Amino acid sequence: MKKLIVICLSAALLCSCKMNELYINVIQPAPVTIPSYIKNAGIIDRNDPSDATKGLDAVDKVISLEGANLDKEGAAASVAGLNDELAANDRFSEVVIIPASKAKSPGMGMYPPPLDWETVNRICTENKVDALFSLELFDTDSKISYQVRKSEGKTILGVITGYEQQADMLTTVKTGWRIYDPAGKNILDEINITKDLVFSARGLTPVIAAAALIDRKEAVKQVGNMAGVTFAQRLLPYKIRVYRDYYVKGTDNFEMAMRKARTGNWDEAGQLWKKETSNPGAKIAGRACYNMAIISEIDGFLDVAIEWARKAYEDYNNKPALKYIRVLEGRKADLMLLEEQQEY
Repeated sequence: MKKLIVICLSAALLCSCKMNELYINVIQPAPVTIPSYIKNAGIIDRNDPSDATKGLDAVDKVISLEGANLDKEGAAASVAGLNDELAANDRFSEVVIIPASKAKSPGMGMYPPPLDWETVNRICTENKVDALFSLELFDTDSKISYQVRKSEGKTILGVITGYEQQADMLTTVKTGWRIYDPAGKNILDEINITKDLVFSARGLTPVIAAAALIDRKEAVKQVGNMAGVTFAQRLLPYKIRVYRDYYVKGTDNFEMAMRKARTGNWDEAGQLWKKETSNPGAKIAGRACYNMAIISEIDGFLDVAIEWARKAYEDYNNKPALKYIRVLEGRKADLMLLEEQQEY
């Protein structure tokens, strides 16, 4: 079995002093699995409101302090970020951006209901794609507050003290996404991504201070682009850090193995632990079997690790081993899914 883990040793000791802690960087399967029959991907932007709700949406934009075309340009940046990231993923043969003229949303910052499968099938068939990545929502909502600040300025007459207005604006950027699989009639993924941006500006009057805040479009576009990238990355495996405890007390061999483990000499540490698996004392033998499960996971042999953990629990009643068996079985299932995803 391929080694998919990197081993690092933590200096932290558990309070019991019977065990040390180590961490392992493991590769997790992607949060979203795309079926093997999906080769070509289409991207649509449902952000434009339907004709029936355009008037209400325009009112909402005024109330929420949205600038001209802020949502439209932010949504375009999101689609571009998604498109670039999917195109860089060799999982797909082709990625195309599709005009969504007949797949409108309610607007007004509302997350729309899913598209019906007849519409999804039609869009996919017309554009020769197997799945539809949809930006279901892009909305910005801004709130502004004012405060008076003391200011000082140097002039030929000396320092003049005055007051100016500071405007602070909190802009919340909300995006919503779905992946439609028309062949399986499944929504493969559905997620909302929200990001807050804070802007500040000063002026002699509240109007002047607020006017200085209108240049926030580029920041919103950057957030939108990153939301698209983040959504696409849900198709990729990722690394996490997991922690394991191993026994360091019981016999001289355990203490020597601890020192070897601390220097990264796991092979010799494992040899010392294996000697203790035949110890006549059940507690010591159980600890040794548990540690052999740890070293087997480190080496990437999950089935062997499960067998050692079972022996530790079944033969020697080592309580931590039972929980560890469940952890190892979960890792094995994740690894099988990861290998399946990598085959596509």
